[in-house]
Amino acid sequence: MSKRWTWGKVSLEARLLLIGIPVFLWTMIPIYHLFLFAISSKDSATSGRLWPKQPTLQNFSIVLEQKHFYLNHFWQQLGNSLLIALAVGAITLFVATTAAFAISRLKVQGGRSVMNLALFTYFIPAAFLAVPMYKTMANYGLLNSRWSLVLAMVTIASPYCIWVLKQASDKLPWELDEAARMDGATPLQLFRLVYIPLMVPSLVAVGVYALLLAWNEYLYGFLLLSKTSDLTLAVALGNFLAADDSPWELLMATGLIYALPPAAIYYAFKRYMVGGLTSGAVKS
Repeated sequence: MSKRWTWGKVSLEARLLLIGIPVFLWTMIPIYHLFLFAISSKDSATSGRLWPKQPTLQNFSIVLEQKHFYLNHFWQQLGNSLLIALAVGAITLFVATTAAFAISRLKVQGGRSVMNLALFTYFIPAAFLAVPMYKTMANYGLLNSRWSLVLAMVTIASPYCIWVLKQASDKLPWELDEAARMDGATPLQLFRLVYIPLMVPSLVAVGVYALLLAWNEYLYGFLLLSKTSDLTLAVALGNFLAADDSPWELLMATGLIYALPPAAIYYAFKRYMVGGLTSGAVKS
């Protein structure tokens, strides 16, 4: 029996490896070519070699020192991306946390219906909502302001974040709420002293999710922002494709630098992302 179980386990792991290794390689190939372009000179970037004859870090130097006319506002645009992503993460976290608390713990009348209606917006592709969002921002005088992109991304991220936090909140024991109320706790104290500490993993998960969503956004940034100094770096990278002879090596070097902050954030909070986003997904 023990031998059968051992061979069965080995067989299962072997099958998983046969699936996992090709998927891993397929995922890493584009990243490898991104790195390959970034360390190649302009002449050898499209040579098709698996490794450049003379690898160079000059492309990174050009990007960081803003020595190309497409990179004149590199640091400012990188700062815009960071500020917008942090603002989206913070505002989405506040909106989702308070909404989930009201729906799940305070049982606000109609709360679940509002949440379900908000989730219904995901049936419509985000690209279809871009033009109505553009018109809305224009009506309120927010067009060409970084706040327009912040509010647009909060609108997109909030329904899912509310649902995740509501599901996680439903798993918290009601006895904690009852004990706090018996001790005279107000709803605000219940929120601050009981709800927030117990929801930290899920809060970190949805905050990082909203931050990364805003960091990688291109379409809404392209539509809502027009001033070069206000653009996010994700939108500014599109300018490289406007030229007939695009500097691919600089584009890839910039893209690699741009990918480092979200990668660091994800791996720093990976255990919260996995646990927090799946919390409450399966009822025990």
